Amino acid sequence: MRVVGCESAPLVERHHIREGLLRSRRILNGTPGTPGNFALQISVTPNYYSPRHRHNFDQIRYQLDGDFDFGVDGVMKAGSIAYFPEGTYYGPQSSAAVNSTLVLQFGGASGSGYVSPEQYEEAAAELAQHGTFAKGIYTRTGADGRKINQDAYEAVWEQVNGRPLVYPRQRYQHPVFMDPGNFEWIEVDGAPGASVKYLGEFSERRTRIRFFHLAPASTLPLDEHSIYFVTQGSGVISNGDAASRFERHATIHLGVGDRATLSAGGRPAELLHIGLPHFR
Repeated sequence: MRVVGCESAPLVERHHIREGLLRSRRILNGTPGTPGNFALQISVTPNYYSPRHRHNFDQIRYQLDGDFDFGVDGVMKAGSIAYFPEGTYYGPQSSAAVNSTLVLQFGGASGSGYVSPEQYEEAAAELAQHGTFAKGIYTRTGADGRKINQDAYEAVWEQVNGRPLVYPRQRYQHPVFMDPGNFEWIEVDGAPGASVKYLGEFSERRTRIRFFHLAPASTLPLDEHSIYFVTQGSGVISNGDAASRFERHATIHLGVGDRATLSAGGRPAELLHIGLPHFR
């Protein structure tokens, strides 16, 4: 079990290979080289652009502040959440004003895995020695002198893995945009003072998205193999051997087999829960 405060996460600033400046707090990483590898970060984008594209991994985005425009797919506003499946096109995406988003990128149902941020940046630097990145496209010159254009992420992935990227079959025709405010709270059985909003379960790997609300001083047993992000309130989380205090925007990660109980403090607490996909 890990509890990570937002302010304790390292802040990284870089120019993105798509287009624009990206500041991010890197909160959690999974295990590189595994189908379920993941990276969780809070991204702040004062300006950003990406053409319509797709990935061979899944994404869940929770909009914390501001608006983020995804073209024909819609605009994410503060409090909204969206699931972007592997193999499914989305965008173009853009932002012209400062906004912040909790972004989880993780290996999807196909088992294609996820390239870690460190691998990503190293490969992008290598490619930049032989070509250019602009507006989400990587351009290099072929042996015959002609320019070759390729999706920026696709080029980076192939640099890391040394083989062509084969996109997973498209399970979903479109990204799934959700407004949690329009879901109803349901009491949690066996946990007085706790209620839940079920937003969805996705693919055969059973990735789950829920919100929990806890009345003051109430408790909630947490699921293994999960990420919890505290959207409001504070309290204590314990696993029997140790206890850790959490505040707003803290992240709690439980691995496979981990057990813990969360207790709200003197005010109500709310948490976003993401049940990670199973690859057993």
